[in-house]
Amino acid sequence: MTNREIMNIAMQQSAYDLNAKASDFLQDTNVFVNAGIGPLARKYYKEPIACNLVSYGNNIVVSVKEEYKEILETYLSKFEFYHCFETPNMHWLDKRMKEHGYRVCFMAEYFLPDVNHLKRKECDYVLKVLEHENFENLYLSEWSNALCEDRKELDVLGVGAYDGDKLVGLAACSADCESMWQIGVDVLPEYRRQGVASALTSNLAIEIMKRDKVPFYCCAWSNLKSVKNALSSGFVPGWVEMTVKAASLVDEMNK
Repeated sequence: MTNREIMNIAMQQSAYDLNAKASDFLQDTNVFVNAGIGPLARKYYKEPIACNLVSYGNNIVVSVKEEYKEILETYLSKFEFYHCFETPNMHWLDKRMKEHGYRVCFMAEYFLPDVNHLKRKECDYVLKVLEHENFENLYLSEWSNALCEDRKELDVLGVGAYDGDKLVGLAACSADCESMWQIGVDVLPEYRRQGVASALTSNLAIEIMKRDKVPFYCCAWSNLKSVKNALSSGFVPGWVEMTVKAASLVDEMNK
């Protein structure tokens, strides 16, 4: 795949996620579409979602329920589009959506591989490719970023780092949608800062692409360790996303 092909696939998937068109992300003005989670959306999207804002750096595409469209139109008209994903401007939206039982919830930056820089990195430990059946006994707290017990049927591929017979690092991916697999990575504390994470991530990304899928990587913008791993592994920023969900969900997560 070329970088252009990778970006086109990512935009098409975001279009499926938002009930939009891939070309919407290339417009110079913001685009509003009716909210809806279609059959091809990433599998972890769950209702209720009042609105979802996605930007690939040109504009914002907003998937919004009709009753909140006026609020979102006002919000995006008040601020530069890239400021809509950060405080203090974000508080304007949060305050108004709170009146309707919703709050700004998930915010994340997504990374895509740069084929000009994605290479297999090495570390001091043996790397092994793992398949779905190898994960059965690995749903433990130390591998909770790499694997998801709630959606274990989606965990399809991984790369483990071994110190002898001991698993010391694991990168695995979930088949969140038809064309794109999401990477998560964990390294045991005593084995960190040795290049294990980037070796795992880069090797898994290449294994994913060998299977004609696009690897992607997500983290909070403030998780600098994770951001640095993405960059070191041959990934570059692809898009940003912000979701407004039920206030009850936000309250539950904050307990």
